[in-house]
Amino acid sequence: MNKMYSKSGLLVDAFKKTVDGRQTGLYTLTNRKGSELTVTNYGAKIVSLMVPDKNGTMVDVVLGHNTIDEYLTSEEPYFGAICGRTANRIANGHFTLEGKEYQLAVNNGPNSLHGGIKGFNAVVWEVKNLTGQSIELFYLSADGEEGFPGNLSVTVTYILTDDDALDIRYKAITDKTTILNLTNHSYFNLSGQGDPSVGDHLLMLNADNYLPTDNTAIPYGDAELVKGTPFDFTDPHTIGERIGNDFQQLHFGKGYDHTYLLNKSTTDEYTYAGYCLSPKTGIKMEMYTNEPGIQLYTGNWMTGNFPGKKGKHYPARSAVCFETQHYPDSVNRPEYPSVVLKPGETFESRTTYRFLTGNPI
Repeated sequence: MNKMYSKSGLLVDAFKKTVDGRQTGLYTLTNRKGSELTVTNYGAKIVSLMVPDKNGTMVDVVLGHNTIDEYLTSEEPYFGAICGRTANRIANGHFTLEGKEYQLAVNNGPNSLHGGIKGFNAVVWEVKNLTGQSIELFYLSADGEEGFPGNLSVTVTYILTDDDALDIRYKAITDKTTILNLTNHSYFNLSGQGDPSVGDHLLMLNADNYLPTDNTAIPYGDAELVKGTPFDFTDPHTIGERIGNDFQQLHFGKGYDHTYLLNKSTTDEYTYAGYCLSPKTGIKMEMYTNEPGIQLYTGNWMTGNFPGKKGKHYPARSAVCFETQHYPDSVNRPEYPSVVLKPGETFESRTTYRFLTGNPI
């Protein structure tokens, strides 16, 4: 019997399993240049992303696992996943909506993180449409699931374009007023998954402000200017250049784990968010989004305790995440862009990661 492998070396059959009564699988998208994206419908996770380096060699630039079983038991449950209903944190897991109080599961210190105990990262999505270069995934989150109100219908579409861009489209509707903040939580290493550090990656973010947090990663409220701090990436700096500075916000997160407020003329304008570049491979990733913020997370809590793809281990700071989203704890901060979704409204969002090589600026 012939075994089917992806270009990244993944065995397709290793992703076939019945989870919560639903079938999981591995789905492969390929563009005209030969770049490849693999996705599993368990958590709508990006499993691998192969793009060419400066020499034309294909490099897998996201961290992940070899099998569905490894994803089910991973100490990093958000590898490549869609996080929801509400990505990031809600203070004390508590909020009030239309006069009613809600208490969510507390799963990250005193706070609720990424949708709770079993967020969108840990459910099986339905594959609605699959072409050579796109996959549409659907999930119906029932009223009351993880404590959230409303039956929420969510569609996520991944598109691998011919100019080596990963385009992510989100769409959602609800039958009862609810809150929603979706993101993709891919862990990138542009030197290739398994490279021990992203400290040498050059980073530029189109953001003059960020949200300082308390020691539980909840923002104080007001944004602060990045200028004059280790958080200033308005001009390119390597990720590792200032990550060890004696600066309270870096101590709180063991590195970068903060929301940047992207420079925009309107909150939902689709704009350039910045870029990240590996000097080893020459792979440059440009980022675009209509989300108001981007969570920069430098993999500070990774342990390296388990093998990932191809037996590679992932120690702390061996990846960087760029989670495009609304701000943490927005439901409790009326001054932040709203995460409230009402019946009759349609939530739509778009994020693009475009890969190229050449001029670093």
